[in-house]
Amino acid sequence: MSELDRIREEFHTRLGEAVASGSREAEEAVREVRHDFLGRQRGRLTAYLKKVKDLPEQERRTAGARANQIKQEIEGALEAAEATLARRPAADHRAIDITLPGTATRPGCVHPLAIVRREIEEIFLEMGYTVEEGPETETDFNNFTALNIPPDHPARDMQDTFYLEGGGLLRTHTSPAQIRTMMKTRPPLKIICPGRAFRRDAADATHSPIFHQVEGLAVDAGIGLADLKGTLLEMGRRLFGQRVRVRLRPSYFPFVEPGAEFDVSCFLCDGAGCRTCKRSGWIEMGGAGMVHPAVFDGVGYDSDLYTGFAFGCGIDRIAMVKFGIEDIRLLFENDLRFLEQFRGAS
Repeated sequence: MSELDRIREEFHTRLGEAVASGSREAEEAVREVRHDFLGRQRGRLTAYLKKVKDLPEQERRTAGARANQIKQEIEGALEAAEATLARRPAADHRAIDITLPGTATRPGCVHPLAIVRREIEEIFLEMGYTVEEGPETETDFNNFTALNIPPDHPARDMQDTFYLEGGGLLRTHTSPAQIRTMMKTRPPLKIICPGRAFRRDAADATHSPIFHQVEGLAVDAGIGLADLKGTLLEMGRRLFGQRVRVRLRPSYFPFVEPGAEFDVSCFLCDGAGCRTCKRSGWIEMGGAGMVHPAVFDGVGYDSDLYTGFAFGCGIDRIAMVKFGIEDIRLLFENDLRFLEQFRGAS
């Protein structure tokens, strides 16, 4: 009988502690108490009841009656505890100290590449352009042939390409988006095509096998080089300041004729010469020119009726110049110490 009293006393102690615990742990604690006292394998009261049959008859009757009484008491107490916990709110206010300070969350910031891309898109949207995108996995036709770069053209060596199984490739520039747009849209049109491109460049301070470009295209009757230079001047001044100037230098690109490299005057030294512009007073931005008639013929445009200009420049390059970043790898390493410097720049 003294063993029954110890079981009863210990049960009520354990149950009280379980109900008083936090709301998330209380239900599990009550289930553990039920298992410890009424479980079939190791329940303490269950084990006692198994031993009752071995007692003398008179003691067996007395002990059995008392054990059944305690069993009913335990079952009733467990049911009452479980009902109490079921009515308790999911978030137990007793487990929360509302006087404690909240957990601080570090605010995020816009990546410098996203800042520059949004700024460029806003500039050209205000000039009536639309933003077009295309897949990063392209066909040889869209990436090369349609841009007047046939299979044996030496320009393919300038863009060491990632070729894929099945004949596809990772685009080496965003110009295929221009081809896709022209093949489904009739002139006039004005578009920009921002996005990622891929080339087999070894990663260093100024090169990366993954980089970001924005290319522009305008097609209509009577478009000339003056329209191209005016557009580039507006973009340069919106990006770097109203004192910026633009110059075109003759260059070769198979999809434009005539072709040119375009530079902007250094916005830091106003053209006087500094470290950023390598003492030249000018910063190289990208390539441009008048769309080659062969490109128009390939997409079904009348090259006798329509003319157009195209240009392309690196978003990574613009971000590095604009924010004074000396190593392009910083743009891809996701170092929070670097990225947090651009909070508020967007």
